[in-house]
Amino acid sequence: MLIHQILKNKTLAGVATVKPGSKVSDAANLLSEKKIGAVIVSEDGVRPAGILSERDIVSALGKVGTGCLDQPVDDLMTSKLVTCVPGDRAIQVLQTMTERRFRHMPVMDGDKMIGLVSIGDVVKARLDELSQQADALKNMIMGY
Repeated sequence: MLIHQILKNKTLAGVATVKPGSKVSDAANLLSEKKIGAVIVSEDGVRPAGILSERDIVSALGKVGTGCLDQPVDDLMTSKLVTCVPGDRAIQVLQTMTERRFRHMPVMDGDKMIGLVSIGDVVKARLDELSQQADALKNMIMGY
């Protein structure tokens, strides 16, 4: 399965973004409100400057306390993004996420973000694919 197949049911409009300079507390409120695990930091919504996850916020809370909530997202975000492209295989993206220990990856078309996949999206797609393969093998064995 390819990443563009996973994105078929997702839209760029569904990607939560905050502008650089926004307060971490605003990003945390957005995460809570939308029940998501990460936001993209972007001036225009299509060119990501970074990503800020729940894990980033919790880590900062543990290190410096609640004062981090008044900091700009730029201070906590991951700015060296690991991205994928629509033609990447889902299993490769899953492997990268697992090895690098992160859960969200922007999908890029050139320098523009066209979506965001989570590890949950990729795992679900992989399980669906395995189920289809199992059904096909079962049908082949049964002679259907």
